[in-house]
Amino acid sequence: MLLSSLRALGPSLVRGLGRATPRTGGGQPLGWHWRGSPAWSHQCTQWVPASGPIPARLTHSSTKMPTSSEATSSSAVREEPESLGTITRVIEAMGFTGPLKYSKWKIKIAGLRMYTCCVERIDFEEFFERCSLPDTLNSWFLVTQLHVWMCLVRLKQEGREGKYMCKFVVYSMWEDVEQRGKVMGVDPVMLKKCMRTMTENFYAAIFGYDEGILSDDTVLAAALWRNLLNREGDDPRLLAMLVEYVRKQMQYLDALNGDDLLLTGDVKWRPLVEENPQSILKAEAPAYNDAGL
Repeated sequence: MLLSSLRALGPSLVRGLGRATPRTGGGQPLGWHWRGSPAWSHQCTQWVPASGPIPARLTHSSTKMPTSSEATSSSAVREEPESLGTITRVIEAMGFTGPLKYSKWKIKIAGLRMYTCCVERIDFEEFFERCSLPDTLNSWFLVTQLHVWMCLVRLKQEGREGKYMCKFVVYSMWEDVEQRGKVMGVDPVMLKKCMRTMTENFYAAIFGYDEGILSDDTVLAAALWRNLLNREGDDPRLLAMLVEYVRKQMQYLDALNGDDLLLTGDVKWRPLVEENPQSILKAEAPAYNDAGL
């Protein structure tokens, strides 16, 4: 009965459905001290773009990122996006997930592992030192959200399975932030308020990073200055280093096999500073069994 109704109403429902726009927000997130008792500082500033060009010649100015086939010099070509039937499109437009190439529980586990790679394989002390960031939970979150965003950009290339996995990467991030706040003894009311502020800033940061990765290095540097450095610092060499890091990291992630990412979620990050950042390293294929573990 339900399927027959959907078949009858499918074309008209699909035409009538609109696209949701990402919610953005401004302001600075609250800061929490990583050690000791929580100390709060809230700075209300307007969300405005950086004006004027960055006074430095930044590297990796190409706006076209190499694909995995170009990076590995293979003849493999990305698969065309699969065509969905009317029923599947209507079901997904209603908020449900249709059939996927891999089982959903495998993708959920891979999403959790990918987020784990974003927090356990990053040298946060090096970021804090080079970027002059205080040792607070807020600084940890700013570095983490940058790497989570890079994973989301890569997963969006894997079609419906990648988008489904994105949900659990972000879900794991917010669960981790909430648990860290509880361990630090943050007041539940203040924690809830801060989580709301961080959520708004997270989606605003994603919007800025997306604009930067699709534009030139000046726009990307401005996004990093606003979201990662909290509009502090005026060293062009630091911005050049961060832009270089994002460009080479996206280049490396693009060289990873999509099926391996969906089944394992294993990501290895390139160093923040290295001698030859423009070299393309061939990613090693991760090992996993038939259960995707």
